[in-house]
Amino acid sequence: MNSTWSPDDEPLVAPITPAGWGRLMLRGAALSIVIGLSVVLMGLIRLVEKPVYGVSRPWTPWITQWVCRSAFAILGMQHETQGVRMTRPGAVVSNHVSWLDIFALNARKRIYFVSKSEVAGWPGIGLLAKITGTVFIARDPRQAKHQQEVFEERLLAGHKLLFFPEGTSTDGMRVLPFKSTLFQAFFTRELRHELHIQPVTVVYTAPAGEDARFYGWWGAMEFGPHLAKMLAAKRHGSVKIIYHQPVKVDDFPNRKVLAAHVEGVVRGGMPRDRQISG
Repeated sequence: MNSTWSPDDEPLVAPITPAGWGRLMLRGAALSIVIGLSVVLMGLIRLVEKPVYGVSRPWTPWITQWVCRSAFAILGMQHETQGVRMTRPGAVVSNHVSWLDIFALNARKRIYFVSKSEVAGWPGIGLLAKITGTVFIARDPRQAKHQQEVFEERLLAGHKLLFFPEGTSTDGMRVLPFKSTLFQAFFTRELRHELHIQPVTVVYTAPAGEDARFYGWWGAMEFGPHLAKMLAAKRHGSVKIIYHQPVKVDDFPNRKVLAAHVEGVVRGGMPRDRQISG
């Protein structure tokens, strides 16, 4: 996330009960085993995959998908999709609600996230991000040309790069205005005639009896307590991934018009009471 967004209030977090601590430990252990085994397996496969295929990754993304699907099975959380996943070269843009988006979006589609460079240094998460092929970007203008080259290389290699154009996460009850800066990468001479952009809407439904913003992770919320809440929950709700019709970059005159179009499509995929901005 490049900035933070915060509404007027945050949902109250109930203390974890003894039964909740039991669920937390069991689910946490299962998830740790799945992730640990996948990291070892992926590292071994990359020893062959990287020198043979370079930037392409024909094998390891299947492991990423398996981990993400396993995470929802461990949580007991329903994951469903709607629409057709894009197969043409291009990128994916989505609204951003939680760190759970990473699992939700990876579970059914082979994608590579674009993240701020600071994430690479985060304990645990940084390693996972690196090994799964995340593209890290820095807010340093001096690195703009290099980052543009990385985008071009990855996109032309057929990778689906995923951007969160809101620039931050929300409570899941709205879609913030899309920042158009990163869309400029699609308008280079090498890319604009080749690429399509697929808008995707992520919709979370809270467990029965819980605050509708149950899955949201925003503002000053810390990762650890939010993760603990997910692992300790007595029951879970669901997440729906809605794949909208891809659009061709060539059909838009500039990044601002493209960003405004896909923002409207993503917002239109939200339930009627969540189709607000800001």
